[in-house]
Amino acid sequence: MSVEVGEVLKGKVTGITSFGAFVELPDGSSGMVHISEVSNSFIKDIRDELTEEQEVTVKVMEINDKGKIGLSIKKALPETKSQHYDKPKNSGRQRGGKPNVWTGQTPKYDARNMSFEDMMASFKTVSEEKISDLKRSNIAKRGSSPPKRGGGNGRQ
Repeated sequence: MSVEVGEVLKGKVTGITSFGAFVELPDGSSGMVHISEVSNSFIKDIRDELTEEQEVTVKVMEINDKGKIGLSIKKALPETKSQHYDKPKNSGRQRGGKPNVWTGQTPKYDARNMSFEDMMASFKTVSEEKISDLKRSNIAKRGSSPPKRGGGNGRQ
């Protein structure tokens, strides 16, 4: 039995490094789980999450030309509503209990369950919306009253 991309398998952690963990798969092959693929939240030390000989469920993410197998623990987790970011967990508040200063509304996602790429995409979208709002606001202000010329206190 050979592993295929997309399969979800049980494996045993055989080694741990600072950048990830090696997992032996049922067919006897071995793959690596990068530290970023262990959990949906930031991990400072992988040894806080995994131990050698621990049984883990992994998803085969890639098999490169050299036969190296890339695995993910976090993508092997069953999908839940919180991973879809449909509704926030705490109404009107961001992480840490602080309200969203820009809009006073609840964020549309829970960053604790997002990958880095998803957080960056969300940040970019929100930033672009804020810049657009500021530009519209400035145009509206300039359109309603012309800028003063001569700048100063009126004396010459």
